[in-house]
Amino acid sequence: MGNKKYILSKETAEKKLRRMALEVAERNYGVQHLVLVGIKESGLIVAHKICSYLKEVFTGEVTVAALTMDKKNPDAVTIEPSINFNDKVILLIDDVANSGKTMLYALKPFLQTYPKKIQTLALVERTHKSFPIDVDYVGLSISTTLDEHIFVEVEGTEVVGAWMEAPIA
Repeated sequence: MGNKKYILSKETAEKKLRRMALEVAERNYGVQHLVLVGIKESGLIVAHKICSYLKEVFTGEVTVAALTMDKKNPDAVTIEPSINFNDKVILLIDDVANSGKTMLYALKPFLQTYPKKIQTLALVERTHKSFPIDVDYVGLSISTTLDEHIFVEVEGTEVVGAWMEAPIA
């Protein structure tokens, strides 16, 4: 276990989630159906929070789906409920965008469909990526070393904060 440094309080996380929901609504003005796909576990909680804020300002239909993947076997990706993604706007959501690998593999099932648009959202983004993933909506962008790790903390259906952990020197 390393040194923990809190980077987001619950209140700040809520403000960032609300702001991102407004950005999503603005950039998708006129869209009839928006599908939020949350990467389990914490990304799904973030997706539900974004959905609750979107419903206050977005006029189209919003659906939330859960994407489950095994990071040791990233070819095994499932999405529940089963949705026809053709001609839909998809918003892929995770709690933290670290190397970009999780989001890259999570995009794989959508390559077999014909969505209108695919966007990405992360509550916290590390600025250095190993994979070519650009996050469209970011709550907090933070520069880290390769040894530092970001964690979003959730309790039940709430985001309670985020912290960075660095190894003890």
